[in-house]
Amino acid sequence: MPVLDNYLFFNGNCAEAMRFYERTLGGKIEMMMTYAQSPQPDHCPAGSQDRIMHARLVLDGRALMASDTPAGQPNPGMNGFSLSLNYPAPAEARRVFDALAAGGKVTMPMQKTFWSEAYGMLTDRFGTPWMVGGGMPA
Repeated sequence: MPVLDNYLFFNGNCAEAMRFYERTLGGKIEMMMTYAQSPQPDHCPAGSQDRIMHARLVLDGRALMASDTPAGQPNPGMNGFSLSLNYPAPAEARRVFDALAAGGKVTMPMQKTFWSEAYGMLTDRFGTPWMVGGGMPA
């Protein structure tokens, strides 16, 4: 059976973002490689040596993968999707929501909805859009 995971593209701040997600979400970074560390560093795009070529964070058996776009390539930002996190307890959802929202932009404050005891939407300081929910409504 196939597994569908997420892959994000950053514009030079992938390492910082992935370390933040590791601390905030409680996952584990299994891999983080710069372009200079690749098996073929001579193929590294000019100015990209310190950018992340591939990173993989594992959270409860699922992967969040990411990289930086090579230097000089356009990075249009993240549009047209959201990463969705759901927790059994509303308190944990609120904790993660608040951490992700710090320095970012809340687009829907955390609140009770008909589908979740606590639910909110935001774009974090790295430009990643999130939907965070916790608990089933009574």
